[in-house]
Amino acid sequence: MQYSQSFERLRSILDELRENCPWDKKQTIHTLRQQTLEEVYELTDAISNEDWKGIKEELGDMLLHIVFYSRIGKEHGQFTLDEVIEGVCNKLVSRHPHIYSTLKVDDDTQVKQNWEKLKQQEGKKSILSGLPPSLPALMKALRLQEKTKQVGFEWDNTDQVRVKVDEEIQELYEAVESGNKEHIEEEFGDVMFALINYARFIKVDPEHALERTNKKFIRRFQRIEELAGAQGKSLHDMTLAEMDELWNLAKHEEHS
Repeated sequence: MQYSQSFERLRSILDELRENCPWDKKQTIHTLRQQTLEEVYELTDAISNEDWKGIKEELGDMLLHIVFYSRIGKEHGQFTLDEVIEGVCNKLVSRHPHIYSTLKVDDDTQVKQNWEKLKQQEGKKSILSGLPPSLPALMKALRLQEKTKQVGFEWDNTDQVRVKVDEEIQELYEAVESGNKEHIEEEFGDVMFALINYARFIKVDPEHALERTNKKFIRRFQRIEELAGAQGKSLHDMTLAEMDELWNLAKHEEHS
């Protein structure tokens, strides 16, 4: 089936469900919000696992949500799906003058810098405008740093960032010694922000890196549960030293 036919079929199905299905009729932009977040996380999981079949399925779910929101927008006289599509088309053309006009750029860095300039010209009051307040803190820190980089607010090299990380860690230790909880939290946040900055400079995705560590921890901990069970023991009845021994065994198994 051709793309246009598939897309119109999706729109037609959603229209029919909205009119006839008791569940679909009750949905609002607010009831859909949490479901949309869940779909986004399911998509990111599929991407992280390079699960192409899963990616295709989750993209379909995301497309369904876009059509659903647009249908609700139309019902409220706010916008139509066609206007949503036309709006993003216009945005892409206007923000890529190096493709659709005469602007010359040398690399992707200049493309990003020009993108931010164009956003400012469109009425954005700050280069940081557009970042959702509810964005997860780690992701928000990364995007803040990427955005301010576009106007030159950036360290010159990796060594400078490493020194900043060391400085922030030392300040955290001093805050811990002081016992001031608010100050400790502030300095801990500064350490994390500096580490995320360092990750950018060494070309590491901090979210992906942390998730890899999370998965490694889960894998190894579940393995020590298995090893304990094979010995007829429960972790609840084991000492830390005994569990640590099993942890080291689990690590050795992965590296052997």
